[in-house]
Amino acid sequence: MTTAPLFLVDDIGAPAGAETVLDGPEGRHAATVRRLRPGEPLMLSDGRGGVAHAEVAGPVGKDALAVRLLDVVHVPEPAVRVVIAQALVKGDRGELAVETATEAGADGFLPWKAARCVARWDEGPRGAKALERWRSTVREAAKQARRPWQPEVGAPVTTRQLAQRVAGAELALVLHESAEVGLADVELPPSGEVLLAVGPEGGVDDGELAALTGSGAIAVRMGPEVLRASTAACVALGAIAVRTGRWSVPDPAARPGARAGQ
Repeated sequence: MTTAPLFLVDDIGAPAGAETVLDGPEGRHAATVRRLRPGEPLMLSDGRGGVAHAEVAGPVGKDALAVRLLDVVHVPEPAVRVVIAQALVKGDRGELAVETATEAGADGFLPWKAARCVARWDEGPRGAKALERWRSTVREAAKQARRPWQPEVGAPVTTRQLAQRVAGAELALVLHESAEVGLADVELPPSGEVLLAVGPEGGVDDGELAALTGSGAIAVRMGPEVLRASTAACVALGAIAVRTGRWSVPDPAARPGARAGQ
């Protein structure tokens, strides 16, 4: 059975059994791109844990749908939240990095202006446009993955600002090819924020590594291979998810909206 498509709304705002209208860009996508018909299933999410399993009741004009809510639940945030400090990567590899990391379970992103970044985000319109591309990519990836919580993409940070963020995390890790500690060997906290720093293609320079580890971060590596800056976060998230139980498959009978025959 195909998983119902998910659409983002500002607020679900109605209890189970009620009808609401899906309009705006999401309604247009549902009505004219996906061409959902009465009776077809869909999901609504506010991106803050609120999720409604629903079905199409009928069209409302050309670009909107009336939606009947079958049940409404709130999914709590994961006990361990992983925030990725992703160094800026040239071309479309930056969007690839945040897209795959979102699908793998990242809970937030900090664009990192590392010393060896080839890509540069200025303070003007070009930088704002690049940041919006990341945010749009994360939003669409979260929808594709049916995530109840949409990861936040913060403002770009310097290494100094990142070091300050390290000090406030429950655990901070820096992926580095020369690290002597493996990611699998680090004890993960039972709750709180894990900050994971991923450097640029040129690597994290010695001064940056010293600044981050001096603030409490641990340099780790994932194995003998060297991964690209655009894929390292995704692979690390998979390892963390297995160890924290985040990828444990829940009992289907306990899934919100589960009914006989589903």
